[in-house]
Amino acid sequence: MREFVITPNEANQRMDKYLGKLLKEAPKSFFYKMLRKKNIVLNDKKATGNEKLKTGDSIKLYLSDETFDKFAGARENVPALNQKKRNQWTLEASVVYEDENVLFLNKPVGILSQKATPEDVSVNEYVIRYLLDTHAIEEKELQTFKPSICNRLDRNTSGLITAGKSLQGLQELSVWFRDRSVGKYYLCLVKGVLEHSEKISGYLKKNEKTNQVLISKKEEPGTQRIETAYRPVCVKNGYTLLEVKLITGKTHQIRAHLASIGHPIAGDFKYGNRSWNQKLKEGYGLQSQLLHSWRLEVPKSLSLDSPLSALGGRTFTADPPELFCRICKDLGVM
Repeated sequence: MREFVITPNEANQRMDKYLGKLLKEAPKSFFYKMLRKKNIVLNDKKATGNEKLKTGDSIKLYLSDETFDKFAGARENVPALNQKKRNQWTLEASVVYEDENVLFLNKPVGILSQKATPEDVSVNEYVIRYLLDTHAIEEKELQTFKPSICNRLDRNTSGLITAGKSLQGLQELSVWFRDRSVGKYYLCLVKGVLEHSEKISGYLKKNEKTNQVLISKKEEPGTQRIETAYRPVCVKNGYTLLEVKLITGKTHQIRAHLASIGHPIAGDFKYGNRSWNQKLKEGYGLQSQLLHSWRLEVPKSLSLDSPLSALGGRTFTADPPELFCRICKDLGVM
């Protein structure tokens, strides 16, 4: 017999869904058969599988070790993060804010937000390793709940990225980003002079083969409407440091949208100015766009029942990378 006591991160879901995570290789018919025969019980009583689980509930499985292991399947490896990977990003030094529900981080350039291939190490793996090392979670909890990031940044875009440590934190953060109630602001260095704040709109279409997007002023089949607002922070010597507010959030939106109006981002070899980028590469070793997610504004009107209600109305910022600041200072815009 094996007993599992429901934690807060596992509560508020149907029993059969929980069992599906615990025994991911088992067909649903197996669960219902075991429930009917009382080989799986909830709080020592017969259950149907439709029950909504509460914190502290006890689920007992009267199954042989062979049966349990067969249906549990191979456990996913906890990210070990060798020393080379740890040196690539010391996550502990990048924490902007942390409580029992959420984790806000300053992601460096070169780290994937989420895996692109099974071999990749992304922010998610760093987060899980960090939470295990700090004893915020236990390895066995990862069978039924995995902390995860809630917003994505391109590999070579630095800055604020958020993760849910608890199920409640993950769900609440996901709502903020889905309904666009959280304010997302970026810093970027662009070529040319932009002296006035403006909101621009257009239509974006992604080419899956090239992983590039095209911007047009008119709606066409396959396009998505985009909106981008910007405010000049400093203008000098033919360059502008911009604060950009992402109103819609589409692939490569800021990079492609600014390039489409004649103001490409420094270091952007996909959408930018080739000769300028080459000079920056030769002079500073710059190999990626100077685009940094630097500020998040949390909505003021959070429900008192929200697990994140204490964050209502707060603003969180992340310092740009050293190379970003050095180039901007040398060009006179910081």
